[in-house]
Amino acid sequence: MRTRSLPKSLRMVRRMGNSGLQILVSAVNKDVSLMPERMNLESDAVIVDQLIGDDAPKDLSEGDSSFPYKEHTVKVLTRREKGVGLSRNTALEAADGDIIQFGDDDIVYESGYAKRILSEFEKHPEADVLLFNVKQQPGRETYHNGDFKAVSWYNYGRYPAYAICARRQKLIDSGVRYSLLFGGGAPYMNGEDSLFLHDCLKAGLKLYRTPVEIGSETPGESTWFKGYTDKFFYDRGVLYHFLYGRMAALWGFRFLFKNREEMCKGKGLSACYSLLLEGVRHGRTL
Repeated sequence: MRTRSLPKSLRMVRRMGNSGLQILVSAVNKDVSLMPERMNLESDAVIVDQLIGDDAPKDLSEGDSSFPYKEHTVKVLTRREKGVGLSRNTALEAADGDIIQFGDDDIVYESGYAKRILSEFEKHPEADVLLFNVKQQPGRETYHNGDFKAVSWYNYGRYPAYAICARRQKLIDSGVRYSLLFGGGAPYMNGEDSLFLHDCLKAGLKLYRTPVEIGSETPGESTWFKGYTDKFFYDRGVLYHFLYGRMAALWGFRFLFKNREEMCKGKGLSACYSLLLEGVRHGRTL
């Protein structure tokens, strides 16, 4: 972005050492040229487009390119590989903005989101990572921030990747990256975002939630949830090993007992817990 075109508040952020906001978007088999308009991008972006399966365009090859969009630059990294964690790590390594935001191709950002994000980081120099409100599609809501507050070991597990914004250099220096074991295209189901925030806290980064709204999720089918199958409970056990260590079995039982009427009505609580424990034991071998 060119400084002369920025509002005064953003020029102040630039002078304080922030070169601007850069969204890191994970996509699969997309027409990347259409994405900035569909997502209503008002900032620089790095888009990693993974070409996967029979639907992948045959005329595209791996490579890096970029194109201008309005006053911004969109970097495109085309890869014939899979895994959302790998995608996010690839985007992070290619990023150069002072503030980065993880995103997905089904998020539509509100006008003025970039100004709000940069302003919030300016107001809160104590924050290394800020978790913003993105309206989730009905039935898939996991969080809503009603206030500004520190995120701790007790409340970090509800946030999706597209809520996460961070000071890039702080994140790079911490060594925290996305796990390649969890999420779409990985061996085990979702949980990669919770594990990422877990590792941020473990590395000593300061996390805060904010009530600032920046966008909404476009309704669509989940890419990972296929019902409460054996794999769902087994993979949850693997994840809980990484999140809770020796307390994994206890926290796993708490999770299942709390949601038993919805999750366990088909198999029963005991069978679901047995599958989860199998996953915990397998996690110890990884």
